[in-house]
Amino acid sequence: MLTIGLDTHLRTSTLCILDARGRQINTRTIRGHWSKTVDHIRKLGERFRVVFEASCGYGPLHDALVALPGAVRVVVAHPGRLRLIFRSKRKNDRVDAQKLAKLLYLDEAPEAHVPGIDVRAWRELIEFRRRSVDQRTRIKNGLRSLLRRHGVEVPRERRNLWTRDNLAWLKSIALPTSLSTLRRDLLLDELAHAESVLAKVTAELDAIAARHAGVKLLQTIPGVGPRTAEAFVAYVDDPHRFARISRVGAYFGLVPSQDSSAGVNRLGHITKQGPATARKLLVEAAWQVIRKDATMRAFFDRVTSGKPDRRKIALIAVAHKLCRCMLAMLRSGETWRATLIEPNVKGATN
Repeated sequence: MLTIGLDTHLRTSTLCILDARGRQINTRTIRGHWSKTVDHIRKLGERFRVVFEASCGYGPLHDALVALPGAVRVVVAHPGRLRLIFRSKRKNDRVDAQKLAKLLYLDEAPEAHVPGIDVRAWRELIEFRRRSVDQRTRIKNGLRSLLRRHGVEVPRERRNLWTRDNLAWLKSIALPTSLSTLRRDLLLDELAHAESVLAKVTAELDAIAARHAGVKLLQTIPGVGPRTAEAFVAYVDDPHRFARISRVGAYFGLVPSQDSSAGVNRLGHITKQGPATARKLLVEAAWQVIRKDATMRAFFDRVTSGKPDRRKIALIAVAHKLCRCMLAMLRSGETWRATLIEPNVKGATN
């Protein structure tokens, strides 16, 4: 059986092939789309296992390699863990392909989870909605900035500028120059378009959430809405892929960075690894959960210990605890109950 390390890019792919005894028998760079590399591997006519680094568009390449007749194992390597392994002053495509092949031969390649095509599309729609919300926020900030620059005071009764009546008022304001008026009109057009796009995306996500039992289950948690629930379910995908429930916090980047040596253990800021959109939603949901659930509020207060400067630490601890509870619910199928939370707070500052 052949072992193949693949370093793929948009216009070139480099592959290193090892034989059954781990000896390098071929290294080759193929120019063009990665489909040419897939065809080359198919023509080898032998059973193989292959590894490549996760990057933009890794899903279709993974699916194409899995579909090949001789495919025994297809590994998508975790890029963050590879960077720790590949610390070297000498780096090029051939060297990377050789290292990947050797790691796979030794069964040491850091494997990343590859969801199905439907889940990948779901994730992409969630990220698209997040970008659409950010775009809408930028447009609104641009309109408020335009009013401030021209000294236009917003009446108290129109503090919420984004209702239909207040948008009509905003459009009727006389600005000092024609260029400012043009910019105001263009921003209002952009806002209307952004709202239309956001409504379509949200409607589609709501339809998916309504069909997904896991999303409905997580919404039994006080303060967790459909956006947080769907992001968690989409990125977890298979709740049983984590060896321990405690590992889900690290997946979402909610555990502290650590520097431990010679009996000295230093904990820093959270790692912020993993999906940023889901992490942001979990932290936002944590604010709502501590307001609506007495047990979570008690947990928050214990971590805070009456010190205002520990509120952020406590909030991250609640978000971390929340995602562990959510994973436990997905595994067991149970609805939310306060006793899901452990009575002790050991490691709560994580």
